[in-house]
Amino acid sequence: MAIPTLIFLILLLHLLFASQPCHLILTSAVDGRWQLLQTSIGISAMHMQLLRNDGVVIFDRTDFGKSNLSLPNGKCRNDLSEGALKVDCSAHSVEYDVSSNKFRALMVQTNVWCSSGAITPDGKLVQTGGFNDGERRVRVFSPCSSRDCDWQEIPNGLAARKWYATNHILPDGRLIIVGVRRQFNYEFSPKNIAANTFNLPFLLETNDKGEENNLYPFVFLNVDGNLFIFANNRAILLDYVKNKVVKTYPTIPGGDPRSYPSTGSAVLLPLKNLKMADLQAEVLVCGGAPKGSFAQASRGNFIKALKTCARITITDPNPKWVMETMPLARVMDDMILLPNGKVLLINGAGSGSAGWELGRNPVLSPVLYRPDRKIGSRFKTQIPTTIPRMYHSSATLLRDGRVLVGGSNPHAFYNFTSVLFPTELSLEAFSPTYLDSKFNDLRPKIITPKSMSGIRYNKRTNIQVVITGKVAENLVSATMLAPAFNTHSFFMNQRLLVLGNDKVTTCGNSAYNIEVTTPSTHNLAPPGFYLLFVVHQNIPSQGIWVKLR
Repeated sequence: MAIPTLIFLILLLHLLFASQPCHLILTSAVDGRWQLLQTSIGISAMHMQLLRNDGVVIFDRTDFGKSNLSLPNGKCRNDLSEGALKVDCSAHSVEYDVSSNKFRALMVQTNVWCSSGAITPDGKLVQTGGFNDGERRVRVFSPCSSRDCDWQEIPNGLAARKWYATNHILPDGRLIIVGVRRQFNYEFSPKNIAANTFNLPFLLETNDKGEENNLYPFVFLNVDGNLFIFANNRAILLDYVKNKVVKTYPTIPGGDPRSYPSTGSAVLLPLKNLKMADLQAEVLVCGGAPKGSFAQASRGNFIKALKTCARITITDPNPKWVMETMPLARVMDDMILLPNGKVLLINGAGSGSAGWELGRNPVLSPVLYRPDRKIGSRFKTQIPTTIPRMYHSSATLLRDGRVLVGGSNPHAFYNFTSVLFPTELSLEAFSPTYLDSKFNDLRPKIITPKSMSGIRYNKRTNIQVVITGKVAENLVSATMLAPAFNTHSFFMNQRLLVLGNDKVTTCGNSAYNIEVTTPSTHNLAPPGFYLLFVVHQNIPSQGIWVKLR
């Protein structure tokens, strides 16, 4: 065979292979790697939660119209109050199985649009509120190995209607639901006998007339047991037991809003030095839209998103915001804590705001934020995806260290044609650089404890790992990550604790024993399931599930 003909055939085979759906690796691993996992799961991933069985529960809303996935066994949802379809035999929720890369239809009975949720200490997903018939519902999903479990619903499980609210697990294991659309209060789940709601004037004070800019507030449990609540452009520290504001934080310089629909994102940065009496806690808020962006976008004028982040030590007696500049302006961004303590900014738009048809200029490149570096060297742009993830996108960290990404539906219904950004039904995964094979000899593999083991507060715990390469003992650390509920650019209950290491002992045959001390109080880490990782030279192991009790 002639050389030119051979070269031509090789090139032809390469092109054919690259065009096939099974060719999942789309980009190089220099600064991350993208995989297309599913071209369609039948629904758009508006809400997402990782479960302790490595399933991911995903759902959108029941009034989008008919989805592209049928309910099993001839099931149909009959709801005369529904605005789209009174009888709907299609699914609006799925469970995605990470290990098999398969999904199955689930059935929600009421409208989960713009709702909230969290994993309770027993490992169940408790999901609250929504729209129309779903506004006072509590829904429970209990993960099961048989993969035949489904949603259970509790009518009138809430004392007040909850839409665009935020949930957080408290030190005693209860769930608090904060705000917010026309509900300037908070309540608890499960309800107490009085079924009280508690007024929170801060939510009314941060409401911009005609735009709101305070929905889905950023809520974090501070190390003193109080709640840090951020809405619009400022924050308070709330003693939720006494219903008393114990600290008022300054407004972010510039005064631009960071909450829905001028949607930015926020994280509680990793908690370190857990044995210190004066433990510090920091919050990072990134992105958003200038004030008035929602109204302007509604008129067809799409203002450039904010390019700044604001960082504050919330435990400081005299806290001040420190401003930083991102490489890319971003609204509707998601901020994900990675096992090694870095933060990944992903999804979103470069202009406009959240809302139907109101975003423009998709931001395709994730950005890595490295909180321990000096200002000016903390951001690093990652390799881009090819799929715009605009309004109603979601993401979650998986146990293997990848980030699952899905959704994007900036339309009032499913819309796949003749629009700038069609409804997106696909799932893809972003692999940070730490998953590259060149780091395999540095990557720990956890041998013990076994996944699903129980651990207790303030106890010395041994973790045995295998690391085949040269070990830098001072760069070995254990971390614990609470699985977060993601929707509308915020990860509810997201929390990373850096346990460090008390002692590393060589055991032979590339095995090492790492002695760590578990968190000492429920304020540092509420009880429940966490992902435990071992990190060596910034390269994390796969996580294992542990139950802190």
